[in-house]
Amino acid sequence: MADPVAIDVSRASPGLWDRVSTWVSENKAVAYTIAGTVVVITSAGAIYYLSGQKSSPSNATTEKRKSKKERRKEKKAAEEAQKSGISLKDEEAATTPAAPVVPKAATVEGESELPEINESTVANFSLEEKQTYSQKLKAAGNKAYGSKDYNKAIDLYGQAILLKPDPVFYSNRAAAYNAISDYEKVVEDTTAAISMNPEYIKALNRRAHAYEHLGYLSEALLDYTASCIIDSFQNEGTAQSVERLLKKVAEKKGKAILAGKKNRLPSATYVSNYLQSFRPQPLPTDLEESVELEENTGKGQLQRGLIALTKKTAEAYETASKAFKEAITLGDLGEHEAYALSMRATFLYLEGDLEKALEDLNKAIELQPSLTQAHIKRASMHLEAGDKDLAAQGFEQAIAQNKDDPDIYYHRAQLHFILGEYADAAKDYQKSIDLDREFIYAHIQLGVSQYKLGSVASSMATFRRTIKNFSQVPDVYNYYGELLIDQQKYEEAIERFETAIDLERQTKPMGAINVLPLINKALCLYQWKQDFKAAEDLCKKALILDPECDIAVATMAQLLLPQGRVTEALEFFERAAELSRTEAEVVNALSYAEATRTQLEVSEKYPQLAARLSQMEAGPGGPQMR
Repeated sequence: MADPVAIDVSRASPGLWDRVSTWVSENKAVAYTIAGTVVVITSAGAIYYLSGQKSSPSNATTEKRKSKKERRKEKKAAEEAQKSGISLKDEEAATTPAAPVVPKAATVEGESELPEINESTVANFSLEEKQTYSQKLKAAGNKAYGSKDYNKAIDLYGQAILLKPDPVFYSNRAAAYNAISDYEKVVEDTTAAISMNPEYIKALNRRAHAYEHLGYLSEALLDYTASCIIDSFQNEGTAQSVERLLKKVAEKKGKAILAGKKNRLPSATYVSNYLQSFRPQPLPTDLEESVELEENTGKGQLQRGLIALTKKTAEAYETASKAFKEAITLGDLGEHEAYALSMRATFLYLEGDLEKALEDLNKAIELQPSLTQAHIKRASMHLEAGDKDLAAQGFEQAIAQNKDDPDIYYHRAQLHFILGEYADAAKDYQKSIDLDREFIYAHIQLGVSQYKLGSVASSMATFRRTIKNFSQVPDVYNYYGELLIDQQKYEEAIERFETAIDLERQTKPMGAINVLPLINKALCLYQWKQDFKAAEDLCKKALILDPECDIAVATMAQLLLPQGRVTEALEFFERAAELSRTEAEVVNALSYAEATRTQLEVSEKYPQLAARLSQMEAGPGGPQMR
């Protein structure tokens, strides 16, 4: 399963991205890996997670008898063999089903007595002689290969092929070509082997390895995926190769997207959720709306931006972003310079320019160290950049400035949550509540943390109490519905989502409606009743209200997959990548796009593998559903 995303109102409802990323079913059959686990999407509408580390009890017993040094040595050898795909062991098992079984030559008898085989002499041999000499030539080639005389091995395998074209001979010669890094020849020979036996795993892995070296990453991904399916996901090395290739392909395409991408604000839903993760602050008295300021001044533009934020629409957020930037350019902000820098940093961050956002926050803190919100934002940005130590340090610096600011503890709780430290997260959420009981999101997140800790009764009690105290706030119903889905209480969840949707319509202007309850209801209807039409209609409504909502786009892709509308799903995954802000988000979206694209190719090139997956699903002791 994908790594859990922290439940943060700056992104989405709890668990939403987890489900968007993993519940989808697919009737064409596709396999890909997320965080080291092979995800198999089957026709039954379920997702299975298969470990590539299974072993029989007898194997485990044998392993225990070996020394640690022996096991390390064998593991290293196996990893190297898997990486390069050059092992020749048990190649005879890969002959085509239609080919007669030829006994394995016990020894290489009289290698010097083997006849010279070339295109002009091959016709002189009888069928029986061809069978006999081809096996002896293969054995001689294996011996040469074992002695690292790769050119000789290539010649011997080539003679065997002239006598009897066989997928094993081609694959062995490919292994020899691989050893001398002639990857074009590896592709040629493995392709010949696969044309004779489409389910020849070693040939597929060797060709994938060669494709990867040649830079043909999508082709390598396809071969590794097919190999995974054929091998019933039992080979951990191949599964890891699929994961590695998905990431490589996504990163390569992601860099191209980001290189040509202009920084822009994400959806209104995203911006609203991020901004409301901070407690609302009153405007400085000299920037209030009743105060008339010239728009061609720094203070006037700062005022204009702050007023625009209250409207919570996409257009208003664009206005605010431009105004904060203009305010810094115009200058003469006096005591508000640090505040203006903090606001410009907020929108630079939302647009995806983390580096410039941090520069502004550093300057703001230098100008006004007591501006705790700047400390909090900087710490959160360090966390997004993957530096948890700097993030923790930033929260401590904020506490040193004002230990009674409840926002500090709320956002530090997010750090704990991301790290899976749910008990510490709950403590910080409670501390935030103790300092200010009127901020609903601290109550919501406390309930979610309790749920993650396994205290379901406490979590439900927290949500019921929060609903009682904040009955007109749609978010609490939306988040509560999320947890009800997780408990498979679908009917109750639907009721909560519908309440959230109604309150959004009643309390907000059309352009400021949060579409997450619509998306959650769509997912619930799919999980509960497999009602694709109703779910798809809800997603369409969400996209009408907020066309830039990346979660709505990704959810549409997931709804289209199990209906067999794979090409449309691919378009939505690619659209989600375009809407993503950061490199990590782009790569994540493209990973699913590439998995979907691979599925299409697998279906076209290896249609028999769909049936193979169905058999795996139905067989005894099959994969366990999560």
